[in-house]
Amino acid sequence: MKQRILTLFSILIITPLGFLSKFYSGIGAKWFNDSLGGLLYEIFWCLVIFLILPKLKSINIAVGVFFVTCILEILQLWHSPFLELIRSNFIGRTVIGTSFVWSDFIYYMVGSALGWWWLERIRKIK
Repeated sequence: MKQRILTLFSILIITPLGFLSKFYSGIGAKWFNDSLGGLLYEIFWCLVIFLILPKLKSINIAVGVFFVTCILEILQLWHSPFLELIRSNFIGRTVIGTSFVWSDFIYYMVGSALGWWWLERIRKIK
């Protein structure tokens, strides 16, 4: 029960940080908006999946999130009417993205690794 509460609390922390990273306008705004946002996005999804499926191994969650996010990144090269409809609002742009950037894969990898680490810390709490 403590793990679920801690996971929910973690989601409540990471979610506003992720959205704030999208609206930051100071020094390094592009990095905060895009790269840091991608890193936080990975951690968020690791936490959400762990909350829903707590018996999955942390490494499987992190690798799965990384894999799906990489697919979403590649889908940003495709501009079908259906995907453009999803991207026409803030949540759609935030979830599936709008433009392909090779360097995003690095932030997804780091974010998934941090997500794995975060889940492992939560699992150690009894």
